[in-house]
Amino acid sequence: MHGEDFAAEPHQMYDRLRAQGPAAPVELAPGVDATLIVQHEMALRVLQDTRLFVRDSRRWAALNEGRISLDNPVLPMMAYRPNCLFTDGAVHLRLRKAVTESLDRLNINRIRRDVEPIADYLIDQFSERGRADLLNDYAKLLPLLLFNKLFGCPADIGDRLTSSMSAIFDGKDALRANEELTACLMELITLKRREPGDDMTSWLIQHPAGLNDEELKDQLVMLMGAGVEPERNLIGSALLLLLSDGPSGRGTGMLVDEALDHVLWNNPPIANYATHFPRQDVDLGGVVAEANSPVVISFAGANNDPALNEARRAHGNGAHLAWGAGAHACPAKDPARIIALTAIEKILNSLPDLALSVPSKNLMWRPGPFHRALVALPVRFSPTPATRVAAALQQAAASRPVTAQPAPAPTAASPEPAKKKGFWSSFLDTFRL
Repeated sequence: MHGEDFAAEPHQMYDRLRAQGPAAPVELAPGVDATLIVQHEMALRVLQDTRLFVRDSRRWAALNEGRISLDNPVLPMMAYRPNCLFTDGAVHLRLRKAVTESLDRLNINRIRRDVEPIADYLIDQFSERGRADLLNDYAKLLPLLLFNKLFGCPADIGDRLTSSMSAIFDGKDALRANEELTACLMELITLKRREPGDDMTSWLIQHPAGLNDEELKDQLVMLMGAGVEPERNLIGSALLLLLSDGPSGRGTGMLVDEALDHVLWNNPPIANYATHFPRQDVDLGGVVAEANSPVVISFAGANNDPALNEARRAHGNGAHLAWGAGAHACPAKDPARIIALTAIEKILNSLPDLALSVPSKNLMWRPGPFHRALVALPVRFSPTPATRVAAALQQAAASRPVTAQPAPAPTAASPEPAKKKGFWSSFLDTFRL
């Protein structure tokens, strides 16, 4: 599941495996064996049975016995962290309650209000060129900047958070990037304990669960990891669908909501994940998963189970497993959908003649066992002035009462040269004008 052939045509493997039974042995990465669930009914059984199947990967026998090297590329997604994804029982309930009740404080209007200026800012960066890579220039950066906003990051911490998280997802010096990510999040937590604000970090700190700094850091990492990469892939795949020719493309008048449903059913952004470890050997429809070995849910495979043909024809949201199910179901599915919907509507309205620069069949998909992710999404459009942010600022200024501004303080005669700003500090500077 780590090769280019699987990345290009994953459904061929899912169909082949499902023809043999509800589960099958697979290789996630060199030396990492697992059992993959590709049938919908069996997937639900595993996801909902918290007595037999647990999420704590400290039980992973092959890792504990040294049969998997510590630099294996799947470990960042599978190794234990004390957060909602990798805990069970009372510990999981306590951490999840803090996360879900903090997420519940977000509402649709706030999410749209936070996404729209970020989208305007990013579109202004490339709108005059007449061409862009919508994945790396837009779909990747928008959720990164949005999480800076949701977490209440000041400029310096936000720039470091953005660069370190990008490096981790891109596999660039991941060890150093992880150290930098940890350092800037701990700084953010210290700041928010001293100066709380109207943001997710402060809400988690204030929650009655009483999370300590390490727990806070791990929940923030989990929120970013579970939000940024899947959101990028959801936005990118839906835009690809809307811009493609054929029966499902934009020419048919498909709505953005319909495109999102199509992606969640057919190519969910996280295609295979929710790793479980059975407490004992268990027969999964003819394949025995040994105790303390990884059992991975194929959301993409289960969604395409022929047993769901009727539900798929109706594209009912209640049947697909893109958000998971059971005790560990994604708690942020509504915010995630609103973010993607707003980002896609914004760029389609801003660049109405947006079109793919290459045939969709020539686009490449990133290898990896867990995600369904484009490498790039090159597009062309009529160049337009980069005036969206200015228009938004003018509209906001017109709605505010006029107040006298203090005279600027005198500056030193020879200021030190300013260091290059990151995306987040540049965004903040723009919206302070």
